[in-house]
Formats: sequence, C-alpha cells, structure tokens
Amino acid sequence: MNTSEQQFLNALDDKLWKAADKLRSNLDAANYKHVVLGLIFLKYVSDAFEERQNELKELFQKDRDDNIYFMPREDYDSDEDYQQAIADELELLDYYQEKNVFWVPKTARWSTLKSAAALPIGSVVWQNEQGEDVKLRSISWLVDNALDEIEKANSKLKGILNRIGQYQLDNDKLIGLINSFSDTSFRTPEYRGQKLELHSKDILGHVYEYFLGQFALAEGKQGGQYYTPKSIVTLIVEMLEPYKGRVYDPAMGSGGFFVSSDKFIEEHAKEKHYNPAEQKKHISVYGQESNPTTWKLAAMNMAIRGIDFNFGKKNADTFLDDQHPDLRADFVMANPPFNIKDWWHAKLEGDVRWKYGTPPQGNANFGWMQHMLHHLAPTGSMALLLANGSMSSNTNNEGEIRKALIEADLVECMVALPGQLFTNTQIPACIWFLTKDKSSKADRRGRTLFIDARSLGYMKDRVLRDFTQVDIAKIAETFHAWQRGSGYQDQPGFCFSAELKDVQKHDFVLTPGRYVGAAEQEDDGEPFAEKMARLTAQLKTQFAESDRLEAEIKKNLAGLGYEL
Repeated sequence: MNTSEQQFLNALDDKLWKAADKLRSNLDAANYKHVVLGLIFLKYVSDAFEERQNELKELFQKDRDDNIYFMPREDYDSDEDYQQAIADELELLDYYQEKNVFWVPKTARWSTLKSAAALPIGSVVWQNEQGEDVKLRSISWLVDNALDEIEKANSKLKGILNRIGQYQLDNDKLIGLINSFSDTSFRTPEYRGQKLELHSKDILGHVYEYFLGQFALAEGKQGGQYYTPKSIVTLIVEMLEPYKGRVYDPAMGSGGFFVSSDKFIEEHAKEKHYNPAEQKKHISVYGQESNPTTWKLAAMNMAIRGIDFNFGKKNADTFLDDQHPDLRADFVMANPPFNIKDWWHAKLEGDVRWKYGTPPQGNANFGWMQHMLHHLAPTGSMALLLANGSMSSNTNNEGEIRKALIEADLVECMVALPGQLFTNTQIPACIWFLTKDKSSKADRRGRTLFIDARSLGYMKDRVLRDFTQVDIAKIAETFHAWQRGSGYQDQPGFCFSAELKDVQKHDFVLTPGRYVGAAEQEDDGEPFAEKMARLTAQLKTQFAESDRLEAEIKKNLAGLGYEL
C-alpha cells in the first residue's frame, strides 16, 4: 500500500470512528459495535451491488457487434422502451450471483436508506408488493428492514445479521452516522486530488477490521474474546504460509486468521504474477465459535471480504459440539481464551482427541492443543497461542502431555512473545508451532526451533505493545530458513535449533529463554579490570555528590523551620 492510500485510510478511520463514537452516550461498546458494523455491512453489500450494476450497464450499452448481453438501442421502438428494458434486466438475480455478489433488494440499497432517512418520521417511503404505502417508523426500523430484506434474498446470510431496533437509538444520531458513511466514496476514492487504486471491498474490509480493533480496546477484557491483535495474526500467517488447502480455527472470534490468510494469498499471488481470485479458489476456511454474537461478526467479516466460509450450522462449544468432526485441515490456527477453568464435561472422559494424555479439568490449554492436532492433516501445520505456563507447567498431567508431544516429534517451533500485546490480558504468551511432518521442506526430524522475541516490538501507546513489519519479517524468515535447512544460524539471545537431548536435559520445558541463552555483548576494547576500576571510581564520585546534595537540602529545610 502506498503512502497516499495509507493516509486516505487513516483519515477515513479517524472520521468514521468519530462519527460512530457519538453513539457512546447511548450505548456501551458491546452494543454499539453491532449498530456501526451493521451499517458498514449494509454499505458494503450495497456498494458491491451498485458496482456490479454499473458494469452490467456498460455491457448492455455496447455496440451491436460487441454486445453479447443485450439488444442495441436501434432494436427498440423508443429510447424509453430501451432504458426500461435495461432497468428490468439489471434486476435479474443471476447476473449478480455469477460474480458472487450479494443480491440487494431495492428497499435495502444504500441510496434508498439515505433518501428515506432524510424524510420526517411518518412519511411514505415506498409501496409494498400489494401496492400499499409503507411509512417511515424510525431510522432503526429502516436499517432493520434493510437487514431483513438482505437476509431473505441471500440464504448464506440467514441468521447472521444483528438487528439494531432493540437498542432504541436516537434518530438524529443514526442519521448522522448514515450521512458520514454516505459522504465517503468507497468505490472511486480520491486523496488530495489523486485517484487511488482501492476497491470498495478493500476499503470497507479495512474499516471493519479497524472498528473491531477499536471496539476490542473499548470493551477491554470482554473485547479480547473476539479480537486477536493484527500483528500477532499476521506473524502466524506469515510463518505458516497458507497458500492453498483447508484452513481451520476452532476458536475463531471474528475471523482474523481467515482475513489475514486471504490477504497473504493476495500478496503472494501478486508477487508470483498469479491471478489472486484464482489463487483464492484453492483455499477453503472452516471455523467454530461458541459466542452467538461473535459467530455473527465473523460471518459478516467473511461476507465483506468475499471469502467463502463454513462456520458450521450454528455457534457451538468446540469441545462438546464439534461442527467439523471429519475435517482434517492443512493449516490450523487459533487464539483460544487462556487457561479456561470451567470447560470440562463428563462426556469428554476417554475422548478420542486425548491421544497424548487427558487434559486437566481445571485448564483447557492442552485440550485446545489436542483438539487441533486431531483435526490436522498428516502433512499439516498448526499454530496455537497459549499462556506461557503451557511451556513449563508440570501440574495435573500437563508435563506428561508436553513430554508425549515432544517425544512424538510434533513440536516444530516455540516463540516467546513480549508482554502487553493483548487488549484483554497481561498474561505472558507464547506461540506453539506443531506439525506431523518435519520432513516436508528439509529433514528437521528430531529438532525444535526456539525463538525468543520478547525484546522485539515497540510501545504504540502507554499500555499496548505491537510488532513492526521488520519484527515480523525477522521471526518469519528465521523460521523459514530453519525449515529449508539453508541460511539458518543459531543467534545467541534470539534463536536456537535444539535436539531432543537438549530438551530432555531441560526436563521437557519448552521456554525459549532456556535454550537461546544471552545475547552476545559488543566488545568495546576496554580490558575488564580497567573498566571495573573506572566504573567503581565513577560510582564513588556519584555517592559523594549525593551526600553533598542531601546535606544542602537538609540545610535549606532547617532554614525554613523544617527537619527531615
């Protein structure tokens, strides 16, 4: 993305967030996200529909020799008949479905929404199929009606769009939000007079993702249940490289791993001069989520991106109601809630998934890991974000499970992450990379790569740390060089390729810091004895200065009638 495009998106984020934030006085973040994201979705489907409609108009109006779709103007009795014929043809469903564009009924289109919202409450906004006048009840009703109509017309969206009427919102604030979205061109964007090569799907997808992040920040701990920080998702996707195959996330939240996989494929296709749309046909995504609201957010996220998805028939508990029992995925990625205590059920006793040991009933970490391994294809790879305790804990069978995983040669790479990366927890985290086949790129059998990334990243604000693209590239390239068996070298303080005997020596503890050691210090050429003498003399001088200043302060206070 060039500078102008980035500046345009930053300005757009700021403008739309400020408009959306006006709803805060009426709603908390957990609720007003549904209002805002619902409007973003309506804007997207309407823009995509209009974009396709404009393409069709151009095709229909071509000269006779070039027009395979439509009869030319001269074959009609009048221009009025010709224009009416085009208008009728533009309302045929098949033209939109063939391009994977959602059908948007007239009463749900953004142009209808905008013009109707400008009318006084009680005004006639359209006539129904029976020819009866339909009057404007409220702006919330107008939006919900649009969502109803879109769901009815697109079976893929049935049951996933959240209605906003329940929140009893102020009409004027909703009108302001609709106007803010209307004032921005998502189809032909410009920035300071320069036309940008951004499509409405890219822009609205970016806005949707930005808003998810902002809502997660606003909601704090609760928000982290549906949002994994973008840089961590990007890091995992860059390391796993999901070019083609089945991608699965059993704790998908709002679907961030799928979005990043989609972007990764698109960028890879451009680099290799492939057709991105063709490349994406080689990927299929499968997800599961227990929270019904988050399940809907993820489905909307996929719909905005044009990603085909299978999230099961409903939201459901991954352990107790697996929506993809027969799936064997090529890539599995997840950021489940850390250290869940209340997860066990009697029916999980003796479950086929517990191949490496029954997980403790008071912690789901190794339950998630073994569920993912169960769904991993024989040549597949997986990445799992977990609390740091998973690397060293020996309580309640966790140590035995970890030992069994290591002895089965499943652990490919361990990455220790810096603190303060998450909006919802300060628990230190790590990434486990596992595979059932360590010989797919080079023979790495019997070896595990340890990466200590705790010193990487920067503080983006007072409380949150983030990775730069350089940080992500450093970690991913180290991993790929090790996988290929060429260009890799151990780097003290950062990475180390360990053999099974090294891990056994550390009692099967997988904390990277134990293996990578300390970073080499640069030799400044000063002999140690001389440096020690110099630093000791410097410290003595500083102590003396400290004593002098303390005496001066006491003297001044005494002059004011105070004593320390």
